[in-house]
Amino acid sequence: MKIYTRTGDAGETSLFGGGRVPKSHARVSAYGEVDELNAVIGVALAALDAEGETGARLAGVQRDLFALGAHLATPPAREGRRRPQLPELPLHRIDAFEQWMDRADEELEPLRAFILPGGGAAAAALHHARTVCRRAERAVVDLAAVEEVDASITRYLNRLSDLLFTMARLENARAGHEDVTWSGGS
Repeated sequence: MKIYTRTGDAGETSLFGGGRVPKSHARVSAYGEVDELNAVIGVALAALDAEGETGARLAGVQRDLFALGAHLATPPAREGRRRPQLPELPLHRIDAFEQWMDRADEELEPLRAFILPGGGAAAAALHHARTVCRRAERAVVDLAAVEEVDASITRYLNRLSDLLFTMARLENARAGHEDVTWSGGS
């Protein structure tokens, strides 16, 4: 099987479950942003100790993001067309994210100012992943404004961005890097 099909050369792509849309369609943007988030998390994993707690958790998140992407790449069932079997949305992970953040907060100094992205390489990569996660969330919200989207996908991404922020702070703290705070001036 060849990786190239030439079917997208005219600016359209096929959706999971049937149908074709322009590559600029809100649905393609939403699952494309989630795909980029997955790749950026892969970069963060490369900067982390993959055997550590954060690495193991992010590896699970990457698998979750494939499930979210499958749901986003699948339009609602239309007359004469069934919706394909999709992987289960990882809704249990939302509660796990909150528990992980609560445990991390016990180890972190309380937030008293805005934090600038940076610190060590792993923390900087996690901050980058957080910003891509927020963009993916905005793309999903845009899609939900025009087509049916399971609301739990937005909840997942919203909580994930919080988790990525907390993980970045935790990685900095464990590496001995202080958070750089924004003071409002130059």
